[in-house]
Amino acid sequence: MNKKHLALYGLKYNPFSPDVPIESLHRTPKMESFCWRVEQLVGDGGFAVISGPPGVGKSATLRMLAERLAELRDMKVGVLCRPQASLGDFYREMGDLFGVQLQPCNRWGGAKVLRDRWQAHIDASASRPVLLVDEAQETKQALLSELRLLSSARFDSHLLLTVVLAGDQRLAERFRCDELAPLASRIRVKLALDRAPPEELRDCLVHTLHSAGAPKLMTAELIATLCDHAQGNLRALMNQAGELLDLAAQREASHLDEKLFFEAFSHLVPVQTKGTSRQAAITAARR
Repeated sequence: MNKKHLALYGLKYNPFSPDVPIESLHRTPKMESFCWRVEQLVGDGGFAVISGPPGVGKSATLRMLAERLAELRDMKVGVLCRPQASLGDFYREMGDLFGVQLQPCNRWGGAKVLRDRWQAHIDASASRPVLLVDEAQETKQALLSELRLLSSARFDSHLLLTVVLAGDQRLAERFRCDELAPLASRIRVKLALDRAPPEELRDCLVHTLHSAGAPKLMTAELIATLCDHAQGNLRALMNQAGELLDLAAQREASHLDEKLFFEAFSHLVPVQTKGTSRQAAITAARR
């Protein structure tokens, strides 16, 4: 969306884009509680997990968490960008994240250098470095096991790292296998996200519009219709809202309403039968 379209509606940014400012993200009590618990976890170290279907807010929660951790004094936060990597590439990326020279062919030496670096951080700040891993369901089993062994010392009594894994239901399923049972037993903080009810989606959409500077961009009826059709999926809600915003900007419409929705998404609305009022068709669609 270009600046002309943003100016048309008095928007500070596209409120339905995935990269909205972190401070504008809608924070539910569950997300806030999880971030607070992870903040406490960094003192002792260990594993935390965010799980849930695609599009329910896992990555957004990681963004909020990364921002909060960055505000802590002397905190070191690394983000693993390639969870699907081999062990060699994993060590290369870990060396880059934590500022050490590693030789992937010498995993013993790499592990020792990393653990020494983490211990030095603990001695200096009394907190554990943090590693954030999004799309963790893609992580190879061997890598997860390596991370478990790498992050503890003294017969598993001394934790050197705080690790936050975020992934869909496949990640939760993988923790049930025998090979990953040792890691599953070490998960100390959990956040299980699921499809949201329409009321929660409405709160998020209203918050998003207010934060972007255009609280009256959408009619109340359109907001209700969008939330009913999103099937509890936050990403689907924002994608549909973004499509409507683009269509409205193309037409230079003054605002977004239900008429625009039914023109754009007629395939989602039941065909109106003879003798059925438009309002009845809308009500049926919301069900």
